Amino acid sequence: MSKTNKNIRVVELFAGVGGFRIGLEGASDAFDTIWNNQWEPSTVHQDASLVYTARFGTKGHSNKDINLVPTKDIPDHDLLVGGFPCQDYSVATTLNRSGGIEGQKGVLWWQIYRILLEKGDARPKYVFFENVDRLLGSPSKQRGRDFAIILASLSDLGYIVEWRIINAADYGMPQRRKRTYITGYQSDSAIGRKLAQMNHWVLYDGVMAQAFPFTPREKSQSQFDIDGTIQEVSANFNKGGKDSPFGNAGMIWNRHVYSVDADAVYDGTGQTLGDNLVDEKFVPEEFFITEEELTKWQYEKGEKKINRVSKEGHEYVYKEGAIAFPDYLDRPSRTVITGEGGAAPSRFKHIVQTPSGRYRRLLPLELERLNMFPDNHTLHPEVTDGRRAFLMGNALVCGVVEQIGKSLFRFIYDEEPVSSRPIHIQREANPMLDFGLFAGNMQGNLVVNRPKKTYKLDETKHLLIAFVKPDNQDYFLAETPTKVYYTGKTKAFPSTIALNKLYYFMPYIKGRGVRDLYLIKIARIGRKSEIHPESNDNDPRLVFDLEYLESLPDYLPVHLNIMRTYTDTFAGRIFK
Repeated sequence: MSKTNKNIRVVELFAGVGGFRIGLEGASDAFDTIWNNQWEPSTVHQDASLVYTARFGTKGHSNKDINLVPTKDIPDHDLLVGGFPCQDYSVATTLNRSGGIEGQKGVLWWQIYRILLEKGDARPKYVFFENVDRLLGSPSKQRGRDFAIILASLSDLGYIVEWRIINAADYGMPQRRKRTYITGYQSDSAIGRKLAQMNHWVLYDGVMAQAFPFTPREKSQSQFDIDGTIQEVSANFNKGGKDSPFGNAGMIWNRHVYSVDADAVYDGTGQTLGDNLVDEKFVPEEFFITEEELTKWQYEKGEKKINRVSKEGHEYVYKEGAIAFPDYLDRPSRTVITGEGGAAPSRFKHIVQTPSGRYRRLLPLELERLNMFPDNHTLHPEVTDGRRAFLMGNALVCGVVEQIGKSLFRFIYDEEPVSSRPIHIQREANPMLDFGLFAGNMQGNLVVNRPKKTYKLDETKHLLIAFVKPDNQDYFLAETPTKVYYTGKTKAFPSTIALNKLYYFMPYIKGRGVRDLYLIKIARIGRKSEIHPESNDNDPRLVFDLEYLESLPDYLPVHLNIMRTYTDTFAGRIFK
């Protein structure tokens, strides 16, 4: 239930286990998913649908082939989102073999188009889609044609569309997962009315640029038109071209394209594969690799030169380079793929070495963390560990959606978004999934070793220590990676503290002192009622959006020397 008077009604297609929903809810309480569809064709056991309804409930959930869902059965909405199926041109196959948008699952793009077209004047003001990065160059015989069709289709429906290929790891997230993100805005929408120059929007001012800053690559900017009917685009776009004309960032407005190649800019905290692993003692024995199997794993991960014969009968040498074995713990993980589950040796599955020297596969919980889902989001008595891994291979990185969702909200409402449902919070349906209802060996949730952050503590940065009222102590004692701190009313905040210099934050717990260190991500003016509407407290307050970094071994007593509520000091004074 939204706790804000702002409301963005969301319809989620190809919902999977709810990555879009988690990311958007983590961005703002304004995002309200009113209807969703998840259907896996040719599959009797609908694992993703089971997980989705266990976490979010059955209200508004459709587990039916979207081809068979009439548009009139889909409620009117403000934002249409979805990671439309990408198996035909994903990194799991070669471009020469990919069927592109004409492939068996690629045609589901036309279901999105059909819904938008048939909604007519009631079509949503905004769209937000995700797909593989290879979409921009698909198919191999006509580079960029598929993407040109998508852009032209949306442009003809009145949308201004921008895109970015984003590698989550470039912005501090724990997985090297590169995906294409597409956002569109009707020309008469709150966002559409803000647009002026295309190049400034893409480079600096737009939704994507504000969410994920970048620098343009030298001599990569271009502009061109996508002309003709959709059928003509399909037949003729870039015919004979060796390379796709689309850079990894850009936009289309009235069929005119501005394109550029972007290099990520980021100087914040980061996460690695090792930051997201649970302690070895919690890992079930079946995830460890036996001595007998180790040689097979080493072969799969190693360099290969294999003589093969093509269908036409000519001989060739298939070559494959070695990949890391075990996987590096001090950098973001490789891309999680659908084949991550199961004990059989594989080139693509992650293998880590534990402190004791043993090798093991990743737990489903760890795969969830690499996609920034809540711990055990896919845990369900009817879903196997192998299928849980498959679901994460199909999922997106929730943190990317969260950041784009925040940017969308800012552009729509011209204010900072507020969420009472950060992405790490477990979404539980009401009534909650009761594991006691099922026979078997279910042992409840495994919640251990919260993820860590990789960063360098700057002892010269200012640190604000602030008193936590007794009724808010439990909130700050809970081990969660994000927090929101509301100061006293602005007139009570001391003018001796220079806000533009504040960097770190530590909550002061009465009778204990300080322990936990946070990074101040955003300092803004807010109201207590934005999260606690029952308080009817609309007086302006300073609000800090916080990101957890680390804790002292024990509580350290300190003296609050400003109004007995605050202390402005330096990080080095506390951590040395």
